[in-house]
Amino acid sequence: MRVVVIGAQWGDEGKGKIVDFLAEESSLIIRYAGGANAGHTIVIGDNTYKLHLIPSGIISPNKKVILGLGMVIDLESMFNELKTLSDQGISWQGRIFIADRAHIVLPRYKEQDKEQDKQRKRPLGTTGRGIGITYALKAARDGIRVGDIFEEKFFTSLSEADKTYLNQYKPKIKEMVIDLASFMHQHKHENILFEGAQGTLLDLDLGTYPFVSSGMSCAAGAAIGGAVGPKGIDTIVGVCKAYSTRVGNGPFPTQFNTEREGELENYIREVGREYGVTTGRPRRCGYLDLVALRYACFTNSIDYLALTHLDVYDEIEEIHCCTAYKINGKETKIFPASIDKLENTEPVLKSFKGWKKSIKDCRRYDDLPVQAQEYVSFIEQYTATKIGIVSVGYKRAETIIRDNPWTKS
Repeated sequence: MRVVVIGAQWGDEGKGKIVDFLAEESSLIIRYAGGANAGHTIVIGDNTYKLHLIPSGIISPNKKVILGLGMVIDLESMFNELKTLSDQGISWQGRIFIADRAHIVLPRYKEQDKEQDKQRKRPLGTTGRGIGITYALKAARDGIRVGDIFEEKFFTSLSEADKTYLNQYKPKIKEMVIDLASFMHQHKHENILFEGAQGTLLDLDLGTYPFVSSGMSCAAGAAIGGAVGPKGIDTIVGVCKAYSTRVGNGPFPTQFNTEREGELENYIREVGREYGVTTGRPRRCGYLDLVALRYACFTNSIDYLALTHLDVYDEIEEIHCCTAYKINGKETKIFPASIDKLENTEPVLKSFKGWKKSIKDCRRYDDLPVQAQEYVSFIEQYTATKIGIVSVGYKRAETIIRDNPWTKS
């Protein structure tokens, strides 16, 4: 069986925890898009693991992980990350594979990335990791794939600086490189977990263009980046927070307003630990945007939602979510492509009574306070999508499973 986990908002939804939790029943975990601009945090007991390129499933012993062909790979960052994992007691040798068709991020791309963003009339707030440059070169057919560097004719055509950089890593990755299509076919009868990066609203085509990432962070990207056909995907899980966050520039219709909400944004940011794993930048915080979430559900054919950070609302007296946009005086429930409309939207809010108690120890859905259940039920009704997983804390054990994605209905 094949399960895809994607972000259903602007990234940072808690995909790392959900992937780690679901990895127990899979044998392979494949990251299918993005690069070192991603940040996934996993907390197990007293240990915290922060990942950027390596799939979250690496934390689970004996699981094999793959960097898929839709990824752009910074080899220096990858080996720095692997060293950190080794220092934390994670044995990864023999468990990591790299698709030969994945593209490589070269050091010079990073400065190009930063300089390009400075020159834009509307800066995107890039992480400066060279991701956009690498994807642009890929589309222009001027990129460098992992498999290419082992072809003598191609390698000798590179500049001396590029060859010197790549020669540091060629021997290290040689045994990791695989033909992903044949590898996936050989393992077609196993449970395979596909791990997305960023979120639907940052997808190059579905997101708030041009304030998006350069890769395919939608569910369809799993088929391409994982070298399988679309019929080979069984279940799609969309991860979303009980509220919304965004890093970097771009429209954010439900962002908290200091004049209107006072210190609520700072409160949510501190309680929810809303700082970028990759950049350390504080995340912008706002009400749960159900217009955007429903859009993510039907453009990705999401089977189940995994709701995270519900516990962040434990001490809030009254909770709100956005059920419509008011644009030019007219209400709509359609998520528009227009950046101008999104930037000039007034959110229409619905209020819910808070539960004013800790839910971290809840392990069954029925253990949740009735007010929390009402909030969850409304999200389900609005999006027409079942919430199969509810996270009540950042630790692995603080998770409620209502529907197991590995169980096909």
